[in-house]
Amino acid sequence: MPKPVLGPERRTNPLIWCAAIICTLLTIAVIITGMVVFIGYMVIRPKVPQMSVVSAHLDKFSYDMASVLVVKVSIVIKAENDNSKAHANFYETSYTLSFHGVKIAYLNADPFDVPSNKSIDLYYPVESSPIPLKPEDGEIAELFLRRGQVVFDIRGNTRTRWRVGILGSVKFWLHLNCQLKFPLNGTTIYPKCSTKSR
Repeated sequence: MPKPVLGPERRTNPLIWCAAIICTLLTIAVIITGMVVFIGYMVIRPKVPQMSVVSAHLDKFSYDMASVLVVKVSIVIKAENDNSKAHANFYETSYTLSFHGVKIAYLNADPFDVPSNKSIDLYYPVESSPIPLKPEDGEIAELFLRRGQVVFDIRGNTRTRWRVGILGSVKFWLHLNCQLKFPLNGTTIYPKCSTKSR
């Protein structure tokens, strides 16, 4: 029986070996990075900082026969950082206080830091200049005066950034959308209203 004739032995190209080694190293690096991030997250357990309206007081709500509205109100907004191992930076903070779509005031704040497990109160004393109302808005103001309760809206955003250990810097938009329902008897209200993150 004749023996099969074997050709010369073929060797694997060195470039293929290099590519295989590089792919293996990259795979190991991705796995290790994923494990480090997961363990870091489980140890640090980062929480998104929050902004919330903690109290508000209506000092003045005046609407006269000339359809002119004057408002004086005090609002306290709290910036909270519940992270135990990271301080948070808040910036681009801007909210609008409005009455039935009529802008009363802009509530802004310069960038500020909140240490870990701390909070900072932002005080906004608002006193509007006389605001002429359209007839339909004037009717709403008269209705609220008859009911003994006035409703304002506060909407806006702030950005937050904090460093989570080896995980790096994390950024979020915080969106606030609240209704403030004030009794006309001067009672301070404590709305349960906080930001939503994106």
